[in-house]
Amino acid sequence: MYKLEDAKLYRTELVTISGKLVDRYNQCLKMLGIGPTGLTTFSIDGIGWSPEVADEKNEADYLNIGGANPSGIIITPQQHRKPVYNPFHTFDRDMMNLVFEVHGTKINDITRDCAICIDFDQQIDTFYEPLDVLKYGHIKINFRLLNRLNHAQKEQLQLVETFKKRNNFIDENIHAKLLQSAKMYGDLRNRDLDLYSLDYSVSSFYTKAFNGVYVLRDFIMPIVVFEDIDWYRNAIKDTVHDVLIFHILQPELIQKMRDHLIIEYNLENVVKTDRYDRVKKFVFAQYLKVADHPLSDILNDAVLFKSYLNKFDLDIRKKIMGVELYLEKLERSNQYKLVDMVDLKIFQALHQPNSSLSTEHQELVWKLLVNVSPLDVLFFFWYDKEDFFKAYNSWDDSLQDWVIETIRNNFGQF
Repeated sequence: MYKLEDAKLYRTELVTISGKLVDRYNQCLKMLGIGPTGLTTFSIDGIGWSPEVADEKNEADYLNIGGANPSGIIITPQQHRKPVYNPFHTFDRDMMNLVFEVHGTKINDITRDCAICIDFDQQIDTFYEPLDVLKYGHIKINFRLLNRLNHAQKEQLQLVETFKKRNNFIDENIHAKLLQSAKMYGDLRNRDLDLYSLDYSVSSFYTKAFNGVYVLRDFIMPIVVFEDIDWYRNAIKDTVHDVLIFHILQPELIQKMRDHLIIEYNLENVVKTDRYDRVKKFVFAQYLKVADHPLSDILNDAVLFKSYLNKFDLDIRKKIMGVELYLEKLERSNQYKLVDMVDLKIFQALHQPNSSLSTEHQELVWKLLVNVSPLDVLFFFWYDKEDFFKAYNSWDDSLQDWVIETIRNNFGQF
């Protein structure tokens, strides 16, 4: 990963935690029923997740108390607008943005000497069946302050009011209680510590529950897509819910999404785009095993690309150039069938969300399309960083260099 780190493409926006903040973080973990970290310094993202703590615990989703009960930790206002690097749901970042938009000023005040635990209450105690994910609807975002600071404030204010009554200003017991509260919590009288609960409505989404599930709502019929084949087989036994159920590798999924106007394709248009160029070059790179030139030179130089392309077997050449060959022949005759000439994975990779979809739905559908066929390395990086990083580690150095160059050349577009 050092190349990605040098290129500032790998977890570059984390917040460093050290000193007293480590103690507060551990106290929050305790409140959530999670064991403390032994690290003296680490980094966290926008929701309070730490890659170093995850490695230490050997548990990527250590902030989740079961798939149905995610949590978050706010230690510092610096977490505002930071990425969520290990989201359990695709809407986790949006929920954190809502938290800071509504309570940002209070969070700035509270985190001076306190920390905040967040409970994302989905009204689901635990998952029992894979289609329990359909229960996602309205999420209640609840807050708990470290050391119950808001409750300590109420007690302090009550002591102050008692102190003001009659001759209580000479009562030494009240003096002692006020001093004890002040020493422990400071002067809380004028601080706004009331973080009221927030409501967040869920439409379509992806969740890591059941090893990865997409729920597509607001279309002709709800569609549920499972990444895990065993959970898919379990789900299709359901006779209660009126939904369409697919495994992510079923070719019928793409056809059904087209029928439901969720995705679309236009080969004549897409073949002129940089996206098609990236897909073609990435497929080419998969087959190139021996070369006398750096891969980036071959992929960026049209003459070199053609030279090495012609060294491949005919079947490989047809696979790499299938879209262009199909369109060329289609101009002369309509007897040619797309399915016979264009590789399925390449065809799937050239789909896009229907232009009528909202931005929220488009981003989710892009993620789904990337998971179906991850041949566009730029979109792979943009929409599914976790799987991208896993795949990146399996690529040879020359391919890694080209991928980094491709991402950096398009860095400002996302």
